[in-house]
Amino acid sequence: VQLQASGGGLVQAGGSLRLSCAASGTISSINTMAWYRQAPGKQRDVVADITRDGSTNYADSVKGRFTISRDNAKNTVYLQMNSLKPDDTGVYYCKCRILPYTWSTWQDYWGQGTQVTVSS
Repeated sequence: VQLQASGGGLVQAGGSLRLSCAASGTISSINTMAWYRQAPGKQRDVVADITRDGSTNYADSVKGRFTISRDNAKNTVYLQMNSLKPDDTGVYYCKCRILPYTWSTWQDYWGQGTQVTVSS
C-alpha cells in the first residue's frame, strides 16, 4: 500500500491550493482519511479528517477556510485550502487507516508529504 500526495507549492497570502492524496495497492477498505501539517520546528498536527461516510472534523485554525473531501471510488482524499495565511506554511502529510487484503487488522499509512509555502 502506498499513498501519493501532490498539490503543494508557493502561494501568496489569500490564495488557494488543492492537495490530493491517492492510495494504491492491495486495499480492501479505507476508513478515516486525514491531513496533517508540520510547520518548521513544530510537531505534526492534524488539520482535518473525514470518515468513510463523509463526517468531517477540522482544527480550529482552519475552520471556514479549508475543506476536506474524498472520492471512495478513487481511494483519494483532497484538501481545498482557501484564504491561505503565512501560518499555514508547512509540510502537509496525508494519513489513511487502511485494511489491506493481506491483513486482518487496520493499519495507518502516511504519504510522503508535500510542501506548502504561503508568502506574506
